Amino acid sequence: MPGPGSTGAALSPEATSDVAWRRDFRWRWAAFAASELGAAVGYSALPIIAVLLLDASDLRVSMLTVLSGVVAAAVALPLGPWIEYRPKRPVMIGTDLLRFVAVASVPAAALLGWLTYWQLCLVAVAQTAGTLAFNAAGVANLKALVPREHRAEANSRFEATLWTANTVGPPTGGLLISWLGAPAAMTLHAAGYLASAAAIRRLDTAEAAPPPPASGHRWRADILAGWRYILRHRGLTALFFNAMVFGGCITAASPLLTVFMLRDLGFAPWQYGLVLGVSALAGVAGALLARPLTGRLGPHTVLLAAGVGRCVWLGLIPLAPATAAGLTLIAVAEFGLLLFVGLFNPTFATYRMNATADEYLSRVVMAWSITSRTVQPIFIAAAGVLAAATTARTALLVLAAILLTAIALLPWRDQERQRS
Repeated sequence: MPGPGSTGAALSPEATSDVAWRRDFRWRWAAFAASELGAAVGYSALPIIAVLLLDASDLRVSMLTVLSGVVAAAVALPLGPWIEYRPKRPVMIGTDLLRFVAVASVPAAALLGWLTYWQLCLVAVAQTAGTLAFNAAGVANLKALVPREHRAEANSRFEATLWTANTVGPPTGGLLISWLGAPAAMTLHAAGYLASAAAIRRLDTAEAAPPPPASGHRWRADILAGWRYILRHRGLTALFFNAMVFGGCITAASPLLTVFMLRDLGFAPWQYGLVLGVSALAGVAGALLARPLTGRLGPHTVLLAAGVGRCVWLGLIPLAPATAAGLTLIAVAEFGLLLFVGLFNPTFATYRMNATADEYLSRVVMAWSITSRTVQPIFIAAAGVLAAATTARTALLVLAAILLTAIALLPWRDQERQRS
């Protein structure tokens, strides 16, 4: 008998399924927002703790970043096949809890007076390796959860949330560190992972069985399968090398921009912060434009246009003089860069999701992430050496020139139909 307020009409199986995946997607989206906001709030807390509480040297502070990238990539390397052949939600919840325990151990140890530099190194590695594993499982989970025709919209929402978190989180973290100290920011950072795990537990739709290992599979071949799949697919190969060049140049340019604006041009810290804060809003705008532009122009056109657009703005920054006009030029360049990054990322994420077979997706994502974590420190180190030998302006010009070569690495000829 229909309950009070019921129309008496039963939902069709298709409608029931639509309601179910949308409900689960909202929880999945909430999990993403919680972890990203927590990470953004605590972004600068670890190096601040190393400097203020442990009086770590410049070299030791830098080593935190190196260890969290290179060592975590080595730790995560064998996890790709392990994640591929297992249900994804338990992996996601497990890695959230791992990151929660690792990050929460820092304020706990600081409170008890037990904190050491080597604990910070271990936390940095555990957090980064956990993030790599979570993302490998999370992309596969999202593909299985969201129907093909809604994936572009889903990735656009995730990208807009990411940029929003990175706009709001660092200033909030800075205020929190100023008022209560860096351990308080680390506490909120850890809480984000716990909230993410709780939200993922709320997913109701039964998870599909993971793909079985191929008969006679070998562990070494499974580990390398992600890279092999990328290199066998023309579009993914182009985007893979494009991503390595782009990511390397942009991460290397970030510390040089700080030196260039604050030391070489003499801008005030508040002007530097204003440029970064305002430009981050462009990432949100780009992500929100991704879905309507894809619907109007087609995903391949948007992918190429955004891919070109994100490569052309960096070269304007080293041309800036130490004047108000120079500050405006840097702000415009940063805004344009991040606008096209926000447009490109969800379009690319949808392309990779659709182009990769289900039984390889976790390994492809892991291979992609590990390579990025390895390549980016190399770019940072090389650009730092070049800046030390010349100037930050010269190093930025060289990075901008290298970045332009990434345009040729876009999948210009890739017109094949993406697989679901």
